[in-house]
Amino acid sequence: MAAITAAMVGELRAKTDAPMMECKKALTEAEGDMGRAEEILRVKLGGKAGKAASRITAEGVVATYIANGVGALVEVNSETDFVAKNDDFLNLANTAARLVAEKNPADVAALLALPAGDDGKTLDEVRAALIGKIGENMSIRRFQRFETTAKLASYLHGTRIGVMVEFDGADEQVGKDVAMHIAAMKPVSLSADQVPAELIEKERSVAKLKADEDAAAAVAAGKPVQPADIVAKRLEGSVQKYLKEVSLLNQAFVKNDKQSIEQMLKEKSTTVKAFVMYVVGEGIEKKVDDFAAEVAAQVAASKGA
Repeated sequence: MAAITAAMVGELRAKTDAPMMECKKALTEAEGDMGRAEEILRVKLGGKAGKAASRITAEGVVATYIANGVGALVEVNSETDFVAKNDDFLNLANTAARLVAEKNPADVAALLALPAGDDGKTLDEVRAALIGKIGENMSIRRFQRFETTAKLASYLHGTRIGVMVEFDGADEQVGKDVAMHIAAMKPVSLSADQVPAELIEKERSVAKLKADEDAAAAVAAGKPVQPADIVAKRLEGSVQKYLKEVSLLNQAFVKNDKQSIEQMLKEKSTTVKAFVMYVVGEGIEKKVDDFAAEVAAQVAASKGA
């Protein structure tokens, strides 16, 4: 009998998206025959999981879990928002959040390998079975875990935006208000000095392009161009305005726009230590179906047959 290597298991998993242990069992049953093992898995999973594996999962939900100073925020994706409302899918997301909090996995692969319930099935096996049942691809994209002696608050805007905030303060409602504010205003960092350098440079480049356009328009109109020192101050002003808009502490509080978040927190004797926000599908390139082109392609194929 052929030896079943880790490379073979990895190859079969890549082809079928089935759990690793199921891949190993199928290869063992097939005596190392990759094609036969693939067919065994297709039968076992209803022929759906492998076919779904290559499809883009840009919909889904964000789930949260908080208990005893430990919290987790998890994004779990599906192909359509219809499946994102399915109870089994929501249970998968909530189970993933609980496992992140309780077991502290190192990464998504480690999370998927954890037992998901009393039956001993891993989270990956539960996911694959659900793909087989529903016929859509599903994936756990990312998670963030908090463990703190401070306090944790979370906010879900529907199921598509999730926020978790770590804070110190006597009033629990303040943490919830800050989490809700973050979901609404989407800051990229806690303070201005924590805004990523690449975002600042992008904003500076946009301001420079606008200044160049204004200079070109002035020349075309026969008007004087702004001196370099004025342009430099203008660029810096644009950057400072941007930093104020995207850093949490500098933003105007959504429940009272006469106060900044920093002012509100000071009034409430509260300090925000950290936060994380997930927006479902953020950064994932969604597939745009062109129905007319698809029909035309099918008609052309039928004529050529």
